[in-house]
Parts: sequence; C-alpha cells; structure tokens
Amino acid sequence: MANVVVVGAQWGDEGKGKVVDIYTEFADDVVRYQGGNNAGHTLVVGDEKIVLHLIPSGILHKGKRCIIGNGVVLDPEVFIKEITNLKAKGKFQDDGVLLLSESLHIIMPYHKRIDIAREAKSGAKKIGTTGRGIGPAYEDKIGRRGIRLMDLLDKQVFTRKLKESLEEKNFILEKMLGEKPFTFEEIFDEYSAFADTLRTYVADTTLVLHQDLKAGKKLLFEGAQGTLLDVDHGTYPYVTSSSTCAGGACTGSGASPRDIHEIIGISKAYVTRVGSGPFPTELEDADGEKLRQTGGEFGATTGRPRRCGWFDALVIKYAVRVNGLTGIALTKLDVLSDFETIKVCTGYSYNGKFLSEVPANLDIFEKCQPVYEEMPGWKADISAARTFEELPEKAKKYVKRLEELAGCQIVLVSVGPRRDQTIMLRNPFEA
Repeated sequence: MANVVVVGAQWGDEGKGKVVDIYTEFADDVVRYQGGNNAGHTLVVGDEKIVLHLIPSGILHKGKRCIIGNGVVLDPEVFIKEITNLKAKGKFQDDGVLLLSESLHIIMPYHKRIDIAREAKSGAKKIGTTGRGIGPAYEDKIGRRGIRLMDLLDKQVFTRKLKESLEEKNFILEKMLGEKPFTFEEIFDEYSAFADTLRTYVADTTLVLHQDLKAGKKLLFEGAQGTLLDVDHGTYPYVTSSSTCAGGACTGSGASPRDIHEIIGISKAYVTRVGSGPFPTELEDADGEKLRQTGGEFGATTGRPRRCGWFDALVIKYAVRVNGLTGIALTKLDVLSDFETIKVCTGYSYNGKFLSEVPANLDIFEKCQPVYEEMPGWKADISAARTFEELPEKAKKYVKRLEELAGCQIVLVSVGPRRDQTIMLRNPFEA
C-alpha cells in the first residue's frame, strides 16, 4: 500500500494532468490540495482533449473518489461550469464521487476585480497573475477574514461576512484602485444560488480521508503549479499564493506526513515558465519558438504563450531537495525529437563564479547565466515507444544524463499527449 504526492518540479505546466490521470488507475482517492482555477490540466483521452481547472484529473476514471481539499480556493462559477461540461460529455455522472472540503475558501467577485486592477497598476513590475482572484482570496484567508464554503452555505453567516468584506473591499476598489464598487445584492443573490448547487458536494473531507486511510485505500495527492512557484520556496515575489511543494499536500488536505510514501516530481524534458521572474535558460530565438510551437506551449487557463528554454538541472536538483522527491516523471521528451543538438544547463555563471545550486537571492538569480552541456539529438519519432529499450540510443542517453544530474530516479517518460504514449519505468503505488 502506498500513498503518492505528485508535484510540479519546475515553474508549473509540466504535464501533471496526464501523469495524475495515469496514476489514478492505481489509486482509490485523488485529492487536489492547493491553488485555484489559475491551474489548468490538459488531458487527451483517445482523440478528445479535456481541460480541467479545479476538479481532479481522476474524475475521468469511474469508481474513483475525487476530493478538493481545504487548501484550495474555489471559484463557484468555474467549478459548476466544469461539472456541467463534464456531465455533458458523459465523463461524470455520479455526484457522490466528488467531495468539497467545507473548510475551503471561496473566491469572490471583488477578489478578481482587485487582482486585475493591481496588475494593471503595477506596469513593468507586475507579477503576471492570471487575474482569477487567487492571490487576494489567499490574502483574506491568511488575514482571517475569508469566506469559507461552510459560511456560504449558512445564509445568516454569509450575510454578515459579505457585508463586513464589502465595507473594506469597496474602499480599496474605489479609493485605491479607482474601480467600480460592488453592491451587496449583486453578490449575495448570485452566490446564494451557487450555494444551492455546491451543497451536494460538501463534506468533512479530512475525516473522509482518514477513514479511507484506515481502510487501507490508496491516495493520490494532486498539486497545481510548480516548486519554483511556491510562496515560501519559489522565486518570490514571482510566485503563486499557496504551498505548491509536497508539504502543501498535508496542510491542504488534512492528511498526516506519515501517510505519504512516495513523492513524484513532474518535469518537462525542457523548461517553460508563464509570467514574470528569473528564467536562466530562457530562449528568445528560433529554438525557443520551435519548443513553443512543437510543444503547444500556450497556457491551458489563459492561452498565454509560455516562455521556453533548455532543461535546467539546478532547478530539478532544488525540487528534489525541497520536496524530498522519490521519483521524477519526465514529460514531453518527444518535443525534442527534431533538434540536432540539445543543451542542458549544468550550472550558472554569476560575476565570474560558478554556481552549482539555485541561489536564494532573487537579484542574483536574475543575473545568472546558464552553463551548458551539449548533447546530440536523436532526430527520430519516438511517439510509438512503449518501453525504454525502444527509444533511440541518443534519447536514452539524454534521459539517463538528466537522471544523473537530478540525483533522482526517472520513473516515467512521456512520449506524447495520449495516455498510452507513456513509458512506465517504476510504479510508485507498488513500492
């Protein structure tokens, strides 16, 4: 019996959706533990492309319980639309397999308006948020003035909390940001209607998790974004507003650290980043555009083109360290198939000094130059490979070199977007 956490090992968008979808086959429960609808997981089932923002990828498997934990901030409108879309496609028919933590916090309309207005006023110093209200919602949570799902379901409590929030938020919108304020009625009526739908899915999810653990069920914890976007361990302030690292799986779900047995970091065979912040291996040339176009590197949530660059071994080493990774799932190896030469960053150069680790100081990190090792490309279609032995020799050497640099075993290699385009080297659920 094993319980597995899946985390992004870079700056997000590493292909966690596909990996979680594959691992769900071996799990009983799939738990989303942080973030909001600023995340987008793209899955290809057969010839059908499905994008999920809040609901765990495991919802596409029959008989699996999906839980959205207390560490998530939930936009009710987006959640309900996802349910409606999934049901219309025949992918989700049993409401009983999807649970919402009664303790999760709700994204309100004023969070989104504040988020967008702040970014607009920041100019060149903007963080690059999705404008979905995620950060302001987490601010209210930490400031102990947030509205939780249990509050939304109680009209008396919701009335009181909404009035208190609007007094402050309308002041910020009008006086500080020059934006239109909200009326109590426009939010109360809309969100009260949302509450009627959400009530179907509400549960004490921490209790449910512990009951399932006691019964010997296997749990898969699904994170959003990536290690370098963690609010504590990422490239602050160019980060998200939650704990994206493995520790967030416990605080965001109520599971104990003793219940976690495997931690799998998802990494592309190259690197991408969305939004502002340091990115030493970023390519602003033909190779970068080739990665973007071949890899379809456009945000699942916003459609924004992603910044692209060569694989950064220091970033992966850092992810191994702060998450305690027991394995790496390497995605999009097929995207590199048409390159004559592939570069791998093995260190940084800063003021004439060689750095072998990611610097904590952002000012230093922003000025780091990559030190590259060049490897020959394999110039062959690998999308039909189903075993490691079927890969071209140069592709195998590339994977082995990344494993060596990371100091962590590569347990899965993805050679295409479909479920079947996967090479499973070790199953973490069978540990």
